[in-house]
Amino acid sequence: MTTASHVLDRVLVLEMVRVTEAAAIAASALVGRGDEKAADAAAVQAMREAFNGLYMDGTVVIGEGERDEAPMLYIGEKVGSAPGKGPKIDIALDPLEGTTITAKAGPNALAVLAIAEKGGLLNAPDVYMEKIAIGPGYPEGTIDLTKSATGNIEALAKAKGVKPAEIIACVLDRPRHEKLIAELRGIGCGIMLIPDGDVAGVIATSNPDTTIDIYMGQGGAPEGVLAAAALRCVGGQFQGRLVFRNDDERARAHKWGIEDLDKIYQLHDLAKGDCIFAATGVTDGSLLEGVKRMRGRMTTESVVMRASSGTVRWVKGEHRL
Repeated sequence: MTTASHVLDRVLVLEMVRVTEAAAIAASALVGRGDEKAADAAAVQAMREAFNGLYMDGTVVIGEGERDEAPMLYIGEKVGSAPGKGPKIDIALDPLEGTTITAKAGPNALAVLAIAEKGGLLNAPDVYMEKIAIGPGYPEGTIDLTKSATGNIEALAKAKGVKPAEIIACVLDRPRHEKLIAELRGIGCGIMLIPDGDVAGVIATSNPDTTIDIYMGQGGAPEGVLAAAALRCVGGQFQGRLVFRNDDERARAHKWGIEDLDKIYQLHDLAKGDCIFAATGVTDGSLLEGVKRMRGRMTTESVVMRASSGTVRWVKGEHRL
């Protein structure tokens, strides 16, 4: 069990839900409107205002991009009402995970964040990360990024006591995954292809109701840290390795303190110590229901987790318009 942090007060657990609720509600007004940028901007603004109402000295370590590329919630931005006075907290966030999903009214759009004590979250550059993840209950070392997809599916099937053909993998539906998909289907493995939202895809491995056994493939490195923070709270295994397409991306990694560009990151490398993860659904998905707008009121569904206690809380909210 992770030792409880004195910095992450219990009050912050529910406060983080209020922050993701604010972002989700703001983005929900633009579901299906076909404007990704407007939906993202609304979520960013709402999340920033909610953070700035909290007594803390927060630093965004994973955000909407670097300062010159993002007008708000950029990497390094300070948030909270007590700079230099309140508890020092590192923040990883994605005010709207699934901008395209939201614009098209698709499933699994979320407002997500994770917080930890200063230095508790990897300051991951905005590059791709090769990821593999499974839920709790398996022997440590069941998955290994140095193995082939077939090798990992066979190892997981053995640990679960089933045949490889009974395993279901979650993979982002991208051209870069054509070989991975072909290999998985070649051994009879079931595949759930998702259009976006790999944070939800990773977390789904921890929930038997989703029937997803393993997450595989390349997605954003910042999203990898957010997903790792969630798995730290509920249990599971995760490995990630940064993927660089050019020298500019390698230089960006060095800028943010990444020296070993070939390192395979374990769960505790990405999110260590006590941490809190929170998410609110924007659109309906496998993890959470989306925001529902009715006459005079709205409803939200959120989940908040804490690593030190292993507690997972599902929060239904009703908000008057």
